[in-house]
Amino acid sequence: MQHRIIVLGAGYTGAVAAGRLAKRLSREDVAITLVNAEPDFVERVRMHQVATGQDLRPRPFHEMFAGTGVKLRLATVTGIDVDRRTVTVTGTRTGADAGNGGEELPYDTLVYALGSGWDAEGVPGVAEHAHDIAGRPGALRLRERLARLDAGQSVVVVGGGLTGLETATEIAEARPDLDVAIVARGGLGDWLSPKGRAHVRKVFAELGITVHEHVAVTGVEADRVTTAGDDALPAAVTVWTAGFAVHPIARATAMEVTGTGQIVVDGTMRSVSHPDVYAVGDAAMAMGPGDKPLRMSCASGIPTAWQAADSIAARLTGRKLPSTTMRYFNQCVSLGRKEGLIQYVTADDRAVSAVLTGRTAAFYKEVICKGAAWGVANPMLGLPSRRRRVARGRTATGQAVRARA
Repeated sequence: MQHRIIVLGAGYTGAVAAGRLAKRLSREDVAITLVNAEPDFVERVRMHQVATGQDLRPRPFHEMFAGTGVKLRLATVTGIDVDRRTVTVTGTRTGADAGNGGEELPYDTLVYALGSGWDAEGVPGVAEHAHDIAGRPGALRLRERLARLDAGQSVVVVGGGLTGLETATEIAEARPDLDVAIVARGGLGDWLSPKGRAHVRKVFAELGITVHEHVAVTGVEADRVTTAGDDALPAAVTVWTAGFAVHPIARATAMEVTGTGQIVVDGTMRSVSHPDVYAVGDAAMAMGPGDKPLRMSCASGIPTAWQAADSIAARLTGRKLPSTTMRYFNQCVSLGRKEGLIQYVTADDRAVSAVLTGRTAAFYKEVICKGAAWGVANPMLGLPSRRRRVARGRTATGQAVRARA
């Protein structure tokens, strides 16, 4: 029988893992199923562009995986039983459920790549009144709302991280008639080098963005954001970018997870508690240089997908496990369509003095985004692939095959 590999989630990491596995393993020996709720690949790093009315090139999975042997299953994951090795899903290509409780899909190896979404917990009113751009549905809702705003109305972006900087500048550039502000708990770009921070402030000033630093948001209402000290900022639209939360399904399983719900993995991205489960991207608590957790980002996620896919293939084919050192090189920040910032960093993601700014940086960031999307469709990065046969009696845990239910 074929070894059943199920990949949950087709963002950057899930799609790369599925495609790379298909290039590594013989189709005669494995059946790879990719479960995702949407039929197209979503360039999550461009959601601030979608929110401001820009249209992205469609990337249908049926084209991306044509001829690879990867089977796409359009469905929503509703549960995982790691003891019985099954995944419960609802929804099919026709939109009909297989029974009231959904359908169970059995697996031999599971790749968990459900990623993260916006964190709407902890501050009253966020879920009810704020907008998010953590995925396409949220970005499209924000797009519709921004289109209805009249000149002079206010937009408040909460969160001073990379997503907050990109969102505030994208909106301010696309809609110079709006009053755009950003609220940061710390200093604006305080993790950047002095040159990086100075450039961000320069661009924000040129775009007319009001900056509220060292401010804690305590509530969100339909027309305002309240802060510590009971101050209020007018907000016809509030965009919440203050952190991300992982998908909650893993926490409901018997797997070992962190307090934030991330699956604890070893250096091969394999669950430390359930060796037939691998986790990649934002869903994984993986350690990087300096024994520091990898940050939630595309820069972290794609290398974890490579590592997981290559490790699964190695264990199934009886070959040597890969040893890949994960490290960071830079942080790429778009500041509208005409400006950008490339902050160079150490291997463990600490800013150094060197930066790239201006149109050159904007072009660099665009190349990185296009390269990431190209890498999803070309998971071997142009290198030759060799589909190897599964070694007799091998599993992705490196152990003897267990009897199937």
